[in-house]
Amino acid sequence: MKKSQLVFVPLPSRGHLASTVEFAKVLVNRHGNLSVTILIIKAPYDPAGEAYALSLTSSLSFPKQLQFILLPDPNHDPNSNQSLNPASFIDSVVENQKLNVRQAVSALISGPDSPRLAGFVVDMYCSTMIDVADEFGVPIVGFFTAGAAFLGYMLHIHTLRERENVDTTALNFKDSGAQFAIPSFQNLVPANVFPGAALDKEWATFFYLHACRLKKAKGIIVNTFEELESHAVGSFRNADFTVYTVGPILSVGETESETVQRGSDVIEWLDGQPPLSVLFLCFGSMGCFDDDDQVIEIARALERSGVHFVWSLRLQKPTPKPLEAPSDCSNPKDVLPEGFLERTAKSGKVIGWAPQAQILAHKAVGGFVSHCGWNSILESTYYGVPIATWPLYSEQQLNAFELARELKLGVEISLDYRMEFGDVSKSEVISAERIEKGIKQVMEKESEVRKKVKEMSEMSKRALMEGGSSYSYLGRFIHDILN
Repeated sequence: MKKSQLVFVPLPSRGHLASTVEFAKVLVNRHGNLSVTILIIKAPYDPAGEAYALSLTSSLSFPKQLQFILLPDPNHDPNSNQSLNPASFIDSVVENQKLNVRQAVSALISGPDSPRLAGFVVDMYCSTMIDVADEFGVPIVGFFTAGAAFLGYMLHIHTLRERENVDTTALNFKDSGAQFAIPSFQNLVPANVFPGAALDKEWATFFYLHACRLKKAKGIIVNTFEELESHAVGSFRNADFTVYTVGPILSVGETESETVQRGSDVIEWLDGQPPLSVLFLCFGSMGCFDDDDQVIEIARALERSGVHFVWSLRLQKPTPKPLEAPSDCSNPKDVLPEGFLERTAKSGKVIGWAPQAQILAHKAVGGFVSHCGWNSILESTYYGVPIATWPLYSEQQLNAFELARELKLGVEISLDYRMEFGDVSKSEVISAERIEKGIKQVMEKESEVRKKVKEMSEMSKRALMEGGSSYSYLGRFIHDILN
């Protein structure tokens, strides 16, 4: 068979980039005559993300059919975009790379022995690149790093806006008590779990435009598996595009050396704990609390519950730049209750950055307090660890609702907690009593939730095996893009 190549354009975000890389590896390992080039946009104000991207371009551990090109920065003034709101900032960063993408792709196909360009695979928030794909006369496929239910929500939002005249950015919309029928959800979805992006005017426009563009794609690859989101996947049967569920694509998102250097202490500590005895608290690469009162309530809940724990504690920087990641807490004593670290010295560890996948895979871990980012949901499901939901930003409120109410695969600490986001104010502090209740529920060893998560864990592994649902969807994608 003639050799073909695909061009991937991921969002300049560590989580999105890591998922893209893992999918590309699966793809080239499956089909020997298919090569992939990932065009990397530098992650502004994210040194860790940029370091990860640079490590990819210099690594020798990837299959030979997979290569990386770090695109040059078209903006010579690093401060020129600082005044933009985050939604416009993201669009500006991606839009400004169109010329570089054109030039990189032209170079890839210019040689006499260059493989045929079969298409573009672009991140859900890089949909503006559909214009570039059209110039080369090749199909474009969206790469959706969130779940199928959220994809359905994102594509349905225009119906709420245009046909039903629903203004999600109206004052007090989230507290209105309204509920909405969204095809990718079995239950009515309450307004209070709509993503913060739907409640803020700038972000709502951002989502609306990307949803409209995604509908023009030939297909959308979704990082989920059919058994996990059977209703949501089924809701696309009559769509004008094909949905390929190819997950769970587990994105570690760190180099092997990082995991060894920074995670060895906590893994060694976990080795000494009984099975299913440790609660893991982690709120994602962008998740943090800027309120000392909330940190204190979490600490009180942990101490009252008596559970053993690993807590990844990160704090917002005093004056964060757009989309800047939080920092590790250099001195936890400054924000934790007096004497907390001494009283919990034997039962817990407070750390900064955490090797999340490694921790969730450890036999000592029995529960996970999570922000409900989609990567975290997939990882916890794959490793069979039930989640106590505590969403913070992005689409996490919808994810928490799906996990706890739709799929019955999690317990609730909160479904509608949110960080300050554009026009949306942050939630009230959650009490230690409420947190403790969620902790005890998620750590129950014989609960129905734990049983269901264990069963779904086995299904997630089977989905990736030959004959499994995701294995079959991947084969279908390869067939469609090459023909």
